[in-house]
Amino acid sequence: MKYVIATHNKGKLVEFQRLLEPMGIEAVTMDIAEPEETGKTFAENAFIKAEAACKKTGLPAVADDSGLCVDYLDGAPGIYSARFAEPGKRRLTVLEKLKGVPEEQRGAHFVSAVCCVFPNGDKIEAEGKCFGKIAFESRGENGFGYDSIFQQGDVTFGELTAEEKDARSHRGRAFAEFEKKLRAYLEGKA
Repeated sequence: MKYVIATHNKGKLVEFQRLLEPMGIEAVTMDIAEPEETGKTFAENAFIKAEAACKKTGLPAVADDSGLCVDYLDGAPGIYSARFAEPGKRRLTVLEKLKGVPEEQRGAHFVSAVCCVFPNGDKIEAEGKCFGKIAFESRGENGFGYDSIFQQGDVTFGELTAEEKDARSHRGRAFAEFEKKLRAYLEGKA
């Protein structure tokens, strides 16, 4: 089965391929323009992206909208995580905004909303969350985005292997739910 992945984010693409391959899905990308994300929630934005990619390609399309929600910042950057600051300065911007904030007030969580839209108009949606806190400094070279400042226990997501991150991350949880729903959907179509 070939599904188009509605993202231009290379880090997300690698994770999508790693998570979808065990389901027998060949995750491909196509050079298509990303639609404007006008949704008010992660789920709405994931649907907007998946629907646009499905319509452009005629293939089932999978999209994710995800982001970091920091308690001290009233949930920001939230759905604006990819546009929170200039590329390359997003992590530093979060760290600067939390400068001097004590550990007990640095709570945060990641959200991932996954949506798959089929050419017949059917859709499957799933969401995953994971909770932690914002570290005092960026640590680790793995992952992408805010991974090196998001801490669970004593480690940041940037210090985890891909397998460790998948087991505990928002996207890993969303895809576990998505996999169950997709298998049930495909079995119903067989």
